[in-house]
Amino acid sequence: MADHFPAPALVISECQHGILDPDLSVSSGLAREAAERDIVGRTASLARQFRARGLPVVHCIIEHRADQRGMLANSYLGTMALRTRSLTEGTPDVGIPSELGPEPADIVSSRATGITAFYGTDLDAMLRLEGVRTVVLAGVSTNLAVPGLASEAVNRGYHVVLAEDCTAGTSPQAHAAMLENTLGALARIMASEDIVTRLPGHS
Repeated sequence: MADHFPAPALVISECQHGILDPDLSVSSGLAREAAERDIVGRTASLARQFRARGLPVVHCIIEHRADQRGMLANSYLGTMALRTRSLTEGTPDVGIPSELGPEPADIVSSRATGITAFYGTDLDAMLRLEGVRTVVLAGVSTNLAVPGLASEAVNRGYHVVLAEDCTAGTSPQAHAAMLENTLGALARIMASEDIVTRLPGHS
């Protein structure tokens, strides 16, 4: 039997209506790929396995301030966020799909600025307080946010596992290229069903 992952947590990147809903998203390609790959349904199933074992489930979300303080037009994403006022606190597009929760015991890590989940948030502190040593990544996008999360987790000493079938990029080609050229160097890439067999408490 395969060894269990040491002290794992499921970390879900930016699964929010304003990114996944094609009518709200600034990236129609990403919304389409996420739907076609059913990452919400697959991630919800994986999250249930974590919760059933008492393991942390963390939602990393974007929640810009209404006055847009801390936001800069110094990148394409920053420019689009300022222009469209997307993912602003108090608006529906900040919300997490109901299939994913959050459940009462889940952790929600919100950021108002920056493009990666550890920047300016309590994510690292919360993971360490939970005794986490392995982060299992799901969500979007494999173009930028997920590789950024993986890089920052590695820098902080965490083991990183990517639930490949619970992630999506802006196109199949972009997703495959990032897995081969970037994420493969940072994380162990696995299918979610194989990850479940490596969770503590799995017989």
